[in-house]
Amino acid sequence: MIVANNVSLSYGGRKLFEDVNIKFTPGNCYGVIGANGAGKSTFLKILSGEIEPNTGDVSMSPEDRLAVLKQDHFQFDEFEVLKTVIMGHSKLYNIMVEKDAIYAKPDFSDEDGIKASELEGEFAELNGWEAESEAAALLMGLGIPVEDHVKKMTELSGAEKVRVLLAQALFGHPDILLLDEPTNHLDMQSINWLEEFLINFEGTVIVVSHDRHFLNSVCTHMADVDFGKIQLYVGNYDFWYESSQLALQLAKDQNKKKEEKMKDLQTFIARFSSNASKAKQATSRKKLLDKITLEDIKPSTRKYPFVGFKPEREAGNDILTVENISAAVDGVKVLDNVSFIVNKGDKIVFAGESEIAKTTLFKILMGEIEPDSGSFKFGVTITTSYFPKDNSKYFNEVDLSLVDWLRQFSEEKSESFIRGFLGRMLFSGEEALKKANVLSGGEKVRCMLSKMMLSGANLIILDEPTNHLDLESITALNNGLIDYKSELMFVSHDHQFIETIANRIIEITPKGIIDRKMTFDEYSTSDDIKKLSAELNS
Repeated sequence: MIVANNVSLSYGGRKLFEDVNIKFTPGNCYGVIGANGAGKSTFLKILSGEIEPNTGDVSMSPEDRLAVLKQDHFQFDEFEVLKTVIMGHSKLYNIMVEKDAIYAKPDFSDEDGIKASELEGEFAELNGWEAESEAAALLMGLGIPVEDHVKKMTELSGAEKVRVLLAQALFGHPDILLLDEPTNHLDMQSINWLEEFLINFEGTVIVVSHDRHFLNSVCTHMADVDFGKIQLYVGNYDFWYESSQLALQLAKDQNKKKEEKMKDLQTFIARFSSNASKAKQATSRKKLLDKITLEDIKPSTRKYPFVGFKPEREAGNDILTVENISAAVDGVKVLDNVSFIVNKGDKIVFAGESEIAKTTLFKILMGEIEPDSGSFKFGVTITTSYFPKDNSKYFNEVDLSLVDWLRQFSEEKSESFIRGFLGRMLFSGEEALKKANVLSGGEKVRCMLSKMMLSGANLIILDEPTNHLDLESITALNNGLIDYKSELMFVSHDHQFIETIANRIIEITPKGIIDRKMTFDEYSTSDDIKKLSAELNS
């Protein structure tokens, strides 16, 4: 158990937290949510002791061990991968180092023998003999192969280091886990492994994540950071989101009798209790949900941008034909005779291990680069709008206010129209006069989405649009693309985003593509497709 008592923290006169009192108990997983800048990561640092609050304190049971996902990717560069994982249990690792140092002495004394014997006893009590096998199992579960376990950390890529540091946090059965964005740089297989690990974890988990599927799979509670307070809610992210929307609706309908409201609530809870995806979490969550009363359901004060794409004209039957496109980047072939046809009603997600391959394909289709061979053709009725992974060229060299920046892409030039549009994307009042070249990553994405909405395109192409967005903006974009009545091609690592939008999957491999008309969950659980994908990626 870990408890925050009357915790307050201010930075430069700005209050992040004020008199926060919250208890996190074993057997539960708490998803910490809140708008960008609300202080989610800062709160985890307060819990870990990295940051001291201005008032209050954090307490935990003396016998409990707390583990934190480290953010410094260079801290362990001179250590071997396997040892870096074991360092997650500092007491065990220090015993190992001290024990090895004693045995390495050339003049081993009786006192050394007694000390070594004591250390061996402590080592056994801490399951030290299983340490290397446990560390290796964690690394393999997170996609780090055995041959890399003896490498120095400095030899690994940034994404691989993140996985090792996650294994370090999970190592040695800690009692309390603090995880800040643990799914970053993980592939779907590793995320699934981590979900199963946390579902079966007996201790306390507190996690910050923008991955809604992950939060829905592992969380029993949501800790909502809002206006300097932290409010606990039972259930996963979808339950929190939909219950807050239900509460808003109930609040608007003041004339509705309490009995009718209770019936709505019971129906809502019954639906969520029955469709949880994991058996252990489902059982735990159902017990908690059954105790909820009408007063427990509260409307959220969180603001959601409006995202809605309306094509100016309906696309004809000819959308896009791609024939035998091949391309190399820095001498390495990333596209090999790629061919496909986009049909009416298609919402296609492009999958595959190579990020460069997917981005290269989109750049070719948008005329930014030429293929080495092959061709493509859009239908005569098609108008496109493109969201690039790197949007810096739209902002870095532009000394314009947001109003003037967006006016460039709008047929309607009046300030009232532009300000109204920006307001729906949460740039209201003075925010609309910000300079475009000083925006945050999330603000730039919202501007790019505004540009795309003004285009009226009937074929939208998006390369990782959820990067840099908070959960509210991801949810709004997700809903906007579900409602979009035309064709769509996109790349994303957000499981829920893909599953709720895509009706077709094209996986790009080094030896061609796999093209299936199905949902993403059907695709990712098909044994036949897994086998084919392994063959084409080998």
